[in-house]
Amino acid sequence: MPAFVIGQLKEISNPDAFGGYQGAAVPTVVQYGGKLVVNSTKVEGADGDWSPSAVVVLEFESVEQARKWYHSPEYQAVIGQRFDSADSAVIIIDGD
Repeated sequence: MPAFVIGQLKEISNPDAFGGYQGAAVPTVVQYGGKLVVNSTKVEGADGDWSPSAVVVLEFESVEQARKWYHSPEYQAVIGQRFDSADSAVIIIDGD
């Protein structure tokens, strides 16, 4: 069953550095069989306290594959760029 990785970007403090992170991270997603489904700053809250400035959705063939990507040496080598340039959070969802 598919799995989804959802990234919530609350604030991007360094757009140039964050752009560098995105450029480095996307090839790791593809390397692990994932695909970028959504990358948008057009976010509208419907209810509750969830108001990111941007949302990213990745799709993988399984939760195991999503975890394999997230914990991979390739992605871990660039994740610090995200931590340094944005206030963000990431979750992995089983699409079953």
